[in-house]
Amino acid sequence: MHKNTGEHGDCHCHGHSHDHHHGEGGKGTVIWLATGAAAFFTAILLYYVANVPWSDYIALGLFGFSYILLGGKVLVRMVRNILRGQIFDENFLMGVATLGAIAINKPAEAVTVMLFYQVGEFLQGLAVAKSKRQISDLMDIRPDYAHVIRDGETFTVSPSEVNIGEIFIVKAGEKIPLDGTVTEGEALLDTSALTGESVPRRARVADAVLSGCINQNGVLTIRATQTFGASTVSKILDLVENAASKKAPTETFIRKFARFYTPAVVFGAVLLAIIPPLFLGGDWYTWVSRALVFLVISCPCALVVSIPLGFMGGIGGASRKGILVKGGNYLEALAHLDTVVFDKTGTLTQGIFKVTAVKSENGHDDSDVLELAAQAEVFSNHPIARSILQAYGQDIDTTLLENYEEIAGHGVRVTANGREIFAGNSKLMDKMNISHTLSSTEGTTVHVAINGVYAGCLIIADEIKPDSHGLTETLRGMGIRKTVMLTGDVPSIAQEIGETLGLDEVHASLLPHQKVEKVEALCKDKPQRKTLAFVGDGINDAPVLAMADVGIAMGALGSDAAIEAADVVLMTDEPAKLAEAIRIARFTQRVVWQNIVLSLGIKFLFIVLATVGVSSLWEAVFADVGVSLLAVLNSMRIVRMR
Repeated sequence: MHKNTGEHGDCHCHGHSHDHHHGEGGKGTVIWLATGAAAFFTAILLYYVANVPWSDYIALGLFGFSYILLGGKVLVRMVRNILRGQIFDENFLMGVATLGAIAINKPAEAVTVMLFYQVGEFLQGLAVAKSKRQISDLMDIRPDYAHVIRDGETFTVSPSEVNIGEIFIVKAGEKIPLDGTVTEGEALLDTSALTGESVPRRARVADAVLSGCINQNGVLTIRATQTFGASTVSKILDLVENAASKKAPTETFIRKFARFYTPAVVFGAVLLAIIPPLFLGGDWYTWVSRALVFLVISCPCALVVSIPLGFMGGIGGASRKGILVKGGNYLEALAHLDTVVFDKTGTLTQGIFKVTAVKSENGHDDSDVLELAAQAEVFSNHPIARSILQAYGQDIDTTLLENYEEIAGHGVRVTANGREIFAGNSKLMDKMNISHTLSSTEGTTVHVAINGVYAGCLIIADEIKPDSHGLTETLRGMGIRKTVMLTGDVPSIAQEIGETLGLDEVHASLLPHQKVEKVEALCKDKPQRKTLAFVGDGINDAPVLAMADVGIAMGALGSDAAIEAADVVLMTDEPAKLAEAIRIARFTQRVVWQNIVLSLGIKFLFIVLATVGVSSLWEAVFADVGVSLLAVLNSMRIVRMR
């Protein structure tokens, strides 16, 4: 996932050093390390313990063999990078320090540095590989094949070979290879890889299904509605795989810091080696030794590896919970949220109209008014008409209806059993000179009249999502200063929803360009270094999603517009996922800064110890490798975050 930092001339810590771990396989690396270690420990016994002829010469030969075996790749990379003009990297620091140790007759220390460095690299490589594997396992949703039906026969082909409109079969236990519509069968689908939801979803005939879901039981026959390249699974995989290229400000800062830090360290080591002997009467051997220790300790590898790994872990941990974050920069922006702006329809509300009240007059009861309205609206496909029919919940004998007429912008007229029914807005009542009661929720009131006499009205409202309740309190508890709702709906309804949910500000009757203006104003109002998020359905809110510091598309699984415009995609319809995303972002930020403080703090301590001669090359290598491993293991907590 992560680009090699060595390609860009930054600090090259680990840019190439993991090649042998992953390229040659773990077994080969273990044999190589064991051979080098065996030669080294034999040399130690011969040089310091055994008293046999030629033992010193044999020991020196074994030291040389183990140094070349363990440090050869480091030296080759050092020379290659110097020839490219990329001098100041980890290989340079290790190479100069160990060759210098050999020059002052400390071969055992030189080999120790290389041995422990390579063991540390190997363990670190395993930790990084495990972290990447955990993330790739989470996204293990790429289907391998599709059973497509052609000319009455079933062929098993690559999903990329299936065209739009072709029919394919998905058996129990198989992944759905492409987005499509069920034409036959019924099954429970495991959508957890896409949405993070553990509860299976039932798929029936005419339902849209998404690639990457697993068929738990039954057999489904599906008509493909997307090619594999345009399917949900491909979009998600591409999004997660490319997330690493968008660096967080902290990552960018650390990479720049390492670029200047490494040359400064080398320059400092040179000064430490020559100034005391030349001007303070120190001996060359002592101060050159200290300078070499200084070089080994100063490697910034812990920072350069663990911080990108931390953000990668955050992105992977979020994807497991059905939250797709397009890059470390957006994860960091989420951690600093001050203001959250919500769209209303489809975000805080279901986007589905529902009859919430019936008011009857002039001797009619509520069931009368509902039945009259249902008779009037039975032929309409409008969402409000469908909500009335759903509320009525009974079959209507359409043979009793005649003279059906839609009056554009007003409502409908129909004759039922010889009685003339009108159903529509206030303008329809005025047009027909029918005296009626005005409602405070005029925008969603359906007035009903029979034979010219007012019978009552129905109040139609967009239902608030159960998940929206309590969200503002949660966000306030997390330190979010302001919650705002922007909507094109009428003020009375917007205000009522805003009060129910406890929002700080509500702006209603807005056109798309007015939403952009409101977000611009809110951006100016927030404190410096704090961010603003806009949460919308991602289809008609693309301009606002693009303008916010973090554009968050809600319940936008499979929506091209949402995945394109948003920086974060919440895969389900749950607004509460926003709080989850903020928690993951803040935990990631906390771990990253722990790594920065840990790495720099311990390195600074050992640099001071090396300068005053307390620390030797042995301690130096423990400081370097140990801090790197600690930082990497700390970063892996993010992937395991519960």
